[in-house]
Amino acid sequence: MPDTHPHRWTFFRAGRLDQVRLDTGDDLTALEGLDQKLWVALSCPTRGLEFDPATLEALDTDHDGRIRVPELLAAIRWASGLLKDRSVLVTEGEALPIAAIDNDGPDGAPLVAAACEVLAGSGRPDADAVTPAEVAAHLEAFAKAPFNGDGLLPVAAVEDPGLAAVLQAVIDTQGALPDATGAACADKAKIEAFFADIDAFATWWSEGEGAALPLGDATPAAFSAFRAVQAKVADWFARCRLAVYDPRSAPHLNHSDAEYVALAPHDLSTLGPEVESLPLAQVTAGASLPLGSGVNPAWADRVAAFRDAVVTPILGEGRTEISEAEWRDLAERFARYAAWTDGKKGASVEALGIARVREIQAAASRAALDALLDRDLARADERAALERLYRLALYRRDLVHLSRNYVSFADFYARDRKAIFQAGTLYLDGRSCDLCLYVDNPAAHAGLAALGRLYIAYCDCKRPGGQTTKIAAAFTRGDSDYLMVGRNGVFYDRKGLDWDATITRVIEQPISLWQAFWSPYKKFLRLIEQQIEKMASAREKAVQDKAAAKVATTGDSVGKPPDKPAASFDIAKYAGIFAAIGLAVGVLGAAIGMVVSAFARLTWWQVPIAIAAVVLVLMLIISTPSVIIAWLKLRQRTLGPLLDANGWAVNGRVRITKPLGTFLTQVRDIPEGSRRIRKDVFVDRAARRNRILFVLLLLLVAGAFVAWFALRDRPEAPGVEPEPVAEEPVTAP
Repeated sequence: MPDTHPHRWTFFRAGRLDQVRLDTGDDLTALEGLDQKLWVALSCPTRGLEFDPATLEALDTDHDGRIRVPELLAAIRWASGLLKDRSVLVTEGEALPIAAIDNDGPDGAPLVAAACEVLAGSGRPDADAVTPAEVAAHLEAFAKAPFNGDGLLPVAAVEDPGLAAVLQAVIDTQGALPDATGAACADKAKIEAFFADIDAFATWWSEGEGAALPLGDATPAAFSAFRAVQAKVADWFARCRLAVYDPRSAPHLNHSDAEYVALAPHDLSTLGPEVESLPLAQVTAGASLPLGSGVNPAWADRVAAFRDAVVTPILGEGRTEISEAEWRDLAERFARYAAWTDGKKGASVEALGIARVREIQAAASRAALDALLDRDLARADERAALERLYRLALYRRDLVHLSRNYVSFADFYARDRKAIFQAGTLYLDGRSCDLCLYVDNPAAHAGLAALGRLYIAYCDCKRPGGQTTKIAAAFTRGDSDYLMVGRNGVFYDRKGLDWDATITRVIEQPISLWQAFWSPYKKFLRLIEQQIEKMASAREKAVQDKAAAKVATTGDSVGKPPDKPAASFDIAKYAGIFAAIGLAVGVLGAAIGMVVSAFARLTWWQVPIAIAAVVLVLMLIISTPSVIIAWLKLRQRTLGPLLDANGWAVNGRVRITKPLGTFLTQVRDIPEGSRRIRKDVFVDRAARRNRILFVLLLLLVAGAFVAWFALRDRPEAPGVEPEPVAEEPVTAP
């Protein structure tokens, strides 16, 4: 009775996202019943992953470069159907236990036999488990054997030289199919097509022998010589017939004197198209075509070939000319040949020649080749069992690993391993970044990746051997003060190889709240620096321009009357400006007075507290907007857009929380227990002294300010009473 109880899932929470745990074989096989809305990803690319390409190729059944949900489920279903114990699918390790294969099923028994064969070939006949590497090595050796069940027959597999020559003819005429070693082979379809063409060509040739072949085997060559002059000869006889019709046309049918005059200045050593366009011979009413003397020099070689290949064999030796009737007879003979060649069959084997075709047809070559093919195909089941065993060994090792980076992102949130999309570690600016991805086109990738609210640096990576790659590295800790295009670092891939990395593009986003707090002040300082630099540059340019102008005009000023004295300053014109300045000074003074009066009402111990409070309030007013914006963006940091830009279909919001960001980007830290010598022999003592003096000056000013307030609030000396003020009497009016 089938189990009707639903599978009981276990979910873990990471990155503010509930994700399914895949701890047992039943968890894997029950994935078909898990709502896909709960899957973290719905597809992933087959490139740019730290994963065995052989497994990805086996999973990608439609060869579209992506692993989709149905393909993953089909692989799990197929693998679990061949195993007695599904738990081996989630067990760590490389080897596939032979005892785990369902030997009782029709599909499992050949796999057990193949596994035993692999172990015997590996020198471990008593082992109880087989690894994917062992199966791959055995399969490679099997594929290199002459008879390996692939349905392809190489020439090297044929021992009989005559039969090998026939197989080579099959490959040459029908095209080669490479086997696993790259050798040229033929399959059953090509062998059948070859012998079909052999029979068709032989039959076609037999039908044409006699009337269609006036010169036998020499007819094709003679026909080529005939076709070379056919149009020109037909044109010449047509001109001669026209001259018979009207003798007055003969001079015009030959080229005129003017045309020869125009031709004379040219270089005629090559007999170019101008000479070739002249008539084949002089046009005369009822004339015969000369075959030697009197032929247009540009056509002499082709007419001679026509005479030797066609006229002499058919009309006899010593012919120096032919009549129009003889020409028509020759044309009719070759017209039958042309019609026969238009119906040619088996053209692919024509290059072998009719003699070789009939030799192959007479021999029993086809039966021998079919026997060799049957011998090869007899091992097809053995080959298929090895391929299925290799696929099962890959799935047993890798399916759970892929699922934990696909159905959930358990490996990404684990501290002891990395996800398959993490390419390696970038060391730059005193930090190590573990969230690095391979990218093909940084410009296209950045458009979508920016939505992840992560600070991303795109780097071009090179190795000494000339290899290059591109990565996108996410900085999730520290600040961005020294992250800029052109900075260099070192990237270590998952194989441990080191690459020279150079930043070529950045996506700027907040990295931390501390950076956001100080960001307005840093921007203000940079703005001041830029303005000072601009003012200095402008001032320097103005001085240089003024000096150059003065030098240029010095000579012109000699002998000229002195300039008129400058007009006296008219204060009335600037009364409005002075009034505005006075108003501003008054407002500023009133504000300062309010602050001073407020401070005047404080006691001496309240003054430092008030100053600190004012400074703190001002800093909060300046920094709070930047911190709030950064806080909102840091809460929105997610991995999805970064992977989507690489071809993934991320289904869940994979958050990059602050603890995870701290883990993904490590900062420099002295190892615990190390001894640290704090004395710096290269310290800038003058700068340190100036800082100390500045702090002491601030303390002195603050102390004087507080002392003044303390003295101001001190009570007067006891026993001293103020003198009474006499009041004047008020007299009535």
